[in-house]
Amino acid sequence: MSELSLTALHSLPNRLLRLYAGLALYGAGVGLQIESHLGGSPWDVFHQGLSIHLGLSVGIWIILVGALVMLLWIPLRQKPGVGTLSNVVFLGLFADAALWLLPEPGPLAARWAYLAAGVVATAAATALYIGAGLGPGPRDGLMTGLVRLGLSIRLARTLIEAAALAIGWLLGGTVGVGTVVFALAVGPLTQFFMPRLGFSRPQAQG
Repeated sequence: MSELSLTALHSLPNRLLRLYAGLALYGAGVGLQIESHLGGSPWDVFHQGLSIHLGLSVGIWIILVGALVMLLWIPLRQKPGVGTLSNVVFLGLFADAALWLLPEPGPLAARWAYLAAGVVATAAATALYIGAGLGPGPRDGLMTGLVRLGLSIRLARTLIEAAALAIGWLLGGTVGVGTVVFALAVGPLTQFFMPRLGFSRPQAQG
């Protein structure tokens, strides 16, 4: 890739475009996986359980939980970026929009198609979001904050997501084969999309 194209790729407008495209696509992925009724990601099981048990939409809970998680950044000395704040505000709105627009999938084959599309969309969205380099999401920032305290990435992520999954399941969120598919597939798929979307690591962080 030429120096000129790299400069264009890492320009702020381009990075913002990737950020918001990633958030919109991630919201679509959340909606598709929830509407599949085959099981969501650990955090979305938590958001869904809160919605079922306490009212309000899944998207509103994504926003509220994101804001509350950011409060935990204070003792961990984590600093938010534009991407962090945008994640808190917009991801839930995009997820609610997807849940409102998506029709019920009906047959099992259609539900599996929703699940597959949701996991793929989430992975592609993660590649877009990471490529923007404008700050981690609130939940990822919590993980990196715990890593700074001495936990391994694997242990920090496992503890956080296991807690979200367990509480969400107790509150009535849907845990199923989709939860397992997400856990096994989203990492490799994200790794697949990163180079194929053509995004190198930005030179400057927001």
